[in-house]
Amino acid sequence: MSALTLFVLNAVLAMMMFGIALSLTTADFKRIVSKPKGPMVGLAAQFILLPALTCGLTWLIPMPSEVALGLILVSCCPGGSFSNLMTYLSNGNTAMSVSMTGVASLLACVLTPFNFMLYAELNPHTQQLMQTISVSATDMLVIVALVLALPLAAGLFCANHFPHFARRSEPFFRIVSLITLFGFVAIALTMNWQRFIGGASIFLLAVVFHNALALMIGWGSARALGLNKADRRAITLEVGLQNSGLGLGIIFTFFADQTAMAIIAAAWGIWHLISGMGLSLTWQYLDRRHARQNKHKKQFIYES
Repeated sequence: MSALTLFVLNAVLAMMMFGIALSLTTADFKRIVSKPKGPMVGLAAQFILLPALTCGLTWLIPMPSEVALGLILVSCCPGGSFSNLMTYLSNGNTAMSVSMTGVASLLACVLTPFNFMLYAELNPHTQQLMQTISVSATDMLVIVALVLALPLAAGLFCANHFPHFARRSEPFFRIVSLITLFGFVAIALTMNWQRFIGGASIFLLAVVFHNALALMIGWGSARALGLNKADRRAITLEVGLQNSGLGLGIIFTFFADQTAMAIIAAAWGIWHLISGMGLSLTWQYLDRRHARQNKHKKQFIYES
């Protein structure tokens, strides 16, 4: 991939992050300070539990080292803006979801490169592959900061100083974010189509299982610490719906020859949309059924 193409891809990714920040305000960050329990549980699950468990499972379960490295990278990425929409549709705590996305994106400037390099080196299978690639942690940190930190800072500035512009343009950038994700996925699959077809069963099985693990980690962490239903749903979706666009951007920049990594991140980009929507529809159905049961129960008591 040419230097110009990489520049364009990273610029588009930066624009996507700018759009995410337009929906954030200082109140979103103050909310985490005033009510830290839920967000801290979610962030710990996202940046500590998920990468660590992913590393352990890719160590124990036999799989190609490229596939393992792709799963580790995706697990180190923050949640994306799609989690906010799914949380809203799921009757979850949307305000907390938005706050977590903002904070997670800022933390990812450091934690995504740090976690990825740490767990890639700890896993003996991926360690050998990393030694052949010779990726610089500093270079990765710089790229992630450029496509995350600067656009987020610019978006936050606009959201707080030009709120009218932010409100009017935020829907446009939300659509651009979704199109960008599909564009990254299409590029990755088109470039590696034969490899994807040849090992589709392995790739899809790895992605579906890993996404289920991420969702369970989010839900289990929130449930274990006694958070309410709305908070559990927000954390489940925030941990389970990763910013795979960022993962693809990193892969295109540093791992262009590792086709299986690109396929894993691209498949994640498709599957987490399906699983997120499916989970949201399931929760909506359960809420409607619960409401009907309560209505019938109240009616029965009244008639009695």
